[in-house]
Amino acid sequence: MHPPRLLLGVNIDHIATLRQARGTRYPDPVQAALLAEEAGADGITVHLREDRRHIQERDVRLLAEVLNTRMNLEMAVTEEMIRLAEEVRPAHVCLVPEKREELTTEGGLDVVGGFEAIAAACARLAAVGCEVSLFVDPDPAQIEAALRAGAPVIELHTGAYAEVTGEAAAREHARLAAATEMALELGLTVNAGHGLNYHNVEAIAAIPGIHELNIGHAIIARSLFVGLKEAVAEMKRLAIAGQEAGFLASLEEHDHDDHHH
Repeated sequence: MHPPRLLLGVNIDHIATLRQARGTRYPDPVQAALLAEEAGADGITVHLREDRRHIQERDVRLLAEVLNTRMNLEMAVTEEMIRLAEEVRPAHVCLVPEKREELTTEGGLDVVGGFEAIAAACARLAAVGCEVSLFVDPDPAQIEAALRAGAPVIELHTGAYAEVTGEAAAREHARLAAATEMALELGLTVNAGHGLNYHNVEAIAAIPGIHELNIGHAIIARSLFVGLKEAVAEMKRLAIAGQEAGFLASLEEHDHDDHHH
C-alpha cells in the first residue's frame, strides 16, 4: 500500500531572470532544464508572464521540443496565453493569478470570483490535451469551485505556510493538510508549491496524498553554491524523505486507531 513516489517539478524562471538582467543569451533556461532533468526533476515548470520579465516565448517553444519529462506552463487566464498554450500544447498548464507589480505570485487564483473565464479556459485547454491545474489557496470554497470549473488538478499555494514560523506555521500546515484531504475526496490530484525551500519542504512532502511539489527560487539560489544538479538532487532527497516520514507516521496512526477499536 505504499503511495506513489512524490514528484518534483523544478521551476527555472530565475535562470531566465539572470539572463534578462543583461539581455544576454546566457544563462540559458533550456540548458538548465535539461540539467535539472538529468538530476532527477520529474518535470520543468516555467511561468510566461505578461510582462516577459524572465521566461520568453522562445524558451517555451524550445522546451516543448527538447524536454524529456514534461512541461508545466504557468500562465494567467488571458486570451493571448490560452492561444499560445493551444498552439504549444504543454503536458500541463497551471492557471495562476498575475499582477504586473508583484515580485512573485501573491496568493491563489480566485476561482469563485472569476469562475466563467476560468471554466472556459479549462475547457479550451483540455480540448487540446493539456492537463489543467488551478493554483489555489487552501480554501474549501476555492477547491470546490476548481472541481466545478473542470480542472482535474489543483496546486495548493504554500506561500502563507512558508512565510511564518512556530504556531502560525503549524496552523497553516494543518490548513494545507485539510485542504489536501478534501480535494482528494473530491477526486482531484493535489500538487503544492510556492516559497518551499530546503528547510520547510519535508513537512509539506509528509502530507499524505500530495502528488507533486513545484519548487524554483530555492533550488536556483542553492545552485549558485553547489551547482544545479546537486541542488535538484538534494531537494528531491528531502522531498522523498519527507514523504516517507509522513507515510510511516500515518501507518503508526492507523495502527494506533486499530488498537482503540
